[in-house]
Amino acid sequence: MTRPHGSLRGPIAAVALSLLLQGPALAQEPAAPPMSAVERAKVLRLLTWKDFTPADVIAQFEKETGYKVQVTLASNEDMIARLRQTTGEGFDLAQPSQDRIATAQKDHKIYRPIDLARVKMDRFNPLLLDATKSVASVDGKLYGLPHIWGTDGLVVNSKLAGKVTDYGDLCKPEFKGKTSVRLWRPSLLGFAFATGKDPFAVSKDPKAYATLMDTVVKKLTDCKSVMKSHWDNKDAVLGAMRTGELVAAMVWDRGGWTLASERAEFRYVAPRSGAMGWMDTFALPAVARNDEAAYAWINFNLRPDVAAKVVRSTGNLSAVRDAEGLADDKRPALYAASFTPASIKQIRWYQPLAPGVEEIEGRALERIRSGH
Repeated sequence: MTRPHGSLRGPIAAVALSLLLQGPALAQEPAAPPMSAVERAKVLRLLTWKDFTPADVIAQFEKETGYKVQVTLASNEDMIARLRQTTGEGFDLAQPSQDRIATAQKDHKIYRPIDLARVKMDRFNPLLLDATKSVASVDGKLYGLPHIWGTDGLVVNSKLAGKVTDYGDLCKPEFKGKTSVRLWRPSLLGFAFATGKDPFAVSKDPKAYATLMDTVVKKLTDCKSVMKSHWDNKDAVLGAMRTGELVAAMVWDRGGWTLASERAEFRYVAPRSGAMGWMDTFALPAVARNDEAAYAWINFNLRPDVAAKVVRSTGNLSAVRDAEGLADDKRPALYAASFTPASIKQIRWYQPLAPGVEEIEGRALERIRSGH
């Protein structure tokens, strides 16, 4: 799985959300028959992402706890729309990206705080837990717990491009015709951080943010004369690295580690300016009725053996301690080659979107594409 932070973007997102909130799109799903209070108490109603609930994990949870799991798949926009319609009625647990929690909570009151006393908090990687606390808290209360995460950074052929350690290095003339980025939000933000500016810090000031994006547009437009192309197909960019057509590119971590597991010269690098990071969470809908089942599911997923199964299903990373080694013997070494504790602390976690940001970024991307 790879995404800027698990969402649609720009005008398309606005249209999608509008349609969802009108009702008919959600009404296409047949309504479940009403349950009695006793029946409801034995069912966990989960609003989540594809691949987060592999069949063997559900079967094991149901066998160990006696709960039945009902899964509804959704994007971030879909989660917000569904929970807004009913203030969370109909679901016991949701899994929004951490940057989509605080604003939705402030605007719509669709979540409620996590009761940390009911969670095995010692099972989280503390650096990742701190990252989620910094993004998913409102008025001192935590509304999300970290679960599955990933990054965008650099894949390099260390024999041919060992000097590439940051986003801007992809534009160096010595690599002319041998580098690539994808034109999407992570690239804008990564190159913004590479200028020494923090785009998140100025995102609430539309004028300042537009000025920063002007700088990024100029950099990436000038860089078009150096880069081979802007990639838009995951298999194609990995294939170009394998054949030597590319020696470095901005990619997602899983793609970089796929190459690194094949040949020793490939490395996935956390850029000096910081990798771009997303995190999907556990969050409680405001009027969820089955807290017991929700917390049981959270704690069940915090077991390293269970977290490893989810890692294998998603292909992404887990916020649970020791899960990576159980998921794949190669993963700890690949992870350690890319991330130090310092580079984990420097990950640029996506922040709640400020008004106007999507429009400014959309215009920036279009200007880069058109060359103006």
